[in-house]
Amino acid sequence: MTSIVNLEISSEGTGLAELFESVPSLTCEAEAGVVSSGYDLWLSGAPKAEIETGLAEASTIEEYALVSGDDEQWLYNVEFAPKTIDLFELVLEEGGTILDASATGRSWVLDIRVQERSDASSIHTRLEEHDLQPTVIRLYDTNGETGSQSGLTQNQYETLVAAINHGYFEIPRDVSMQELSEELDVSHQALSERLRRAYRSLVASELDVSAEEAEPTPSPGLSD
Repeated sequence: MTSIVNLEISSEGTGLAELFESVPSLTCEAEAGVVSSGYDLWLSGAPKAEIETGLAEASTIEEYALVSGDDEQWLYNVEFAPKTIDLFELVLEEGGTILDASATGRSWVLDIRVQERSDASSIHTRLEEHDLQPTVIRLYDTNGETGSQSGLTQNQYETLVAAINHGYFEIPRDVSMQELSEELDVSHQALSERLRRAYRSLVASELDVSAEEAEPTPSPGLSD
């Protein structure tokens, strides 16, 4: 039975600990579906120059490259030093899939999908072995959920509920994306990405397809 475990762990000991120390106001959100050699991370909460200084000075970070961004948030591909605790790889080794990951100076919050509850226990044990102080916020089975929640992370679910409550899906809209992002205290880019992932999760769940099957395919020609 597939389950979702929502975990909070200490950021101390992870690859971004030094960066959080040098940029205390920093927030981080991992980009879903990482396919590069490193990790794609949305960084915000501080000026771009301050963030890049922190990236350059952190001994746990070997390389970084700016991928995209706007005036408030920037997507970086980050490669960590070999001896750094690879949080995402650790979860993968224990049978988990990270659906959502965000961090501030003190902690990471992870939404992890597992096939068996015993996998969640194994992940918790491994995190404890690395002194990452894991705390289970929520553990629930997806099979018994309604279609409106199935496949969504907690952040995605709460964002969609807020969008509905504020009239974002009305025609015409009662609130713009910029206004909604200000209400939720996230950047316009972060809100756009979160909504896109939520739409994809809902569609994949409704159509009963896997995340891989839901990957976009080349657009057909007009004659198709």
